[in-house]
Amino acid sequence: MAQEFSMKVIGRIHSDFATKFGVPRQSGLVDALESTVIFEPEYRNADALRGLEGFSHVWLVWVFDQAIRETWSPTVRPPRLGGNTRLGVFATRSPFRPNPIALSCVKLAGIEQTAEYGTVLRLRGADLMDGTPILDIKPYIPYADCHPEAIGGFAAAPAGETLDVVIPPQLLEQIPESHRESLRGVLAQDPRPHYQDDPKRVYGFGFAGMEVKFSVDQQTLTVKEITGFK
Repeated sequence: MAQEFSMKVIGRIHSDFATKFGVPRQSGLVDALESTVIFEPEYRNADALRGLEGFSHVWLVWVFDQAIRETWSPTVRPPRLGGNTRLGVFATRSPFRPNPIALSCVKLAGIEQTAEYGTVLRLRGADLMDGTPILDIKPYIPYADCHPEAIGGFAAAPAGETLDVVIPPQLLEQIPESHRESLRGVLAQDPRPHYQDDPKRVYGFGFAGMEVKFSVDQQTLTVKEITGFK
C-alpha cells in the first residue's frame, strides 16, 4: 500500500552558486568551497547541535527543489557517462527521482553563534545551490560510514581536476581573494555538460555574485569575462 510522508525544511544552505550550472557533481570535490547552513526560526535552538562539534564531517539530507517533476523515469542518463548511456535511476545519483531527496557528506568547518540567525553551521566542500532546503543533518561516523573495500560501479574514481585554468591577470583582480581558490577548483572540474566539446562556445554561470564566462579548448579553460551577476 502506497504511503506518503510530509517533512519539514529545517534550514537552507547559503552558497556561492546561484544556479545549478557550475555546482560540483559530488560533495568534497572542491574543499575550498565555503557555505553556511542557516536554520529556520523553529529550529534555531543551540541544544539541537550539542555534541556536533566533536565530528569533522556531517551528512546533509536535502531536496532537489529545482528538479521536481510530476512523473519519474526508471532510467536516466548520467553525465559521467557522456549523457548517452541509460542506467537505472536507483543506480545513479540523478536528481530526477521518485522522491527528489539527496545526500551529501561535507566537512564541518565550524559552529557559530550569530546575532541574526542564531547558531549556524560553517561547511566546506558542499555541492548545493544557494537556498537549497535541508531536511536533516546527521554526524558522519567513520567506523560505520567508511567502507574502503566498497566497489564504486561506473563512478569508481573521482573525475578530479581535468582542466588547466587560465585567468588573465586583469580578470583575476576582479575576483575577491577569498574566492579565487574555490573558483579555480570549480572551473578545473569542468562544469560543462560532458557531451559538449565546442572550443568556440562561451559558457557562463553565476558564482559568488559574479557572472563568470569561459571557453574550453582541449584541456585548457580560459576565463573570458567577469561581470556582476545578473
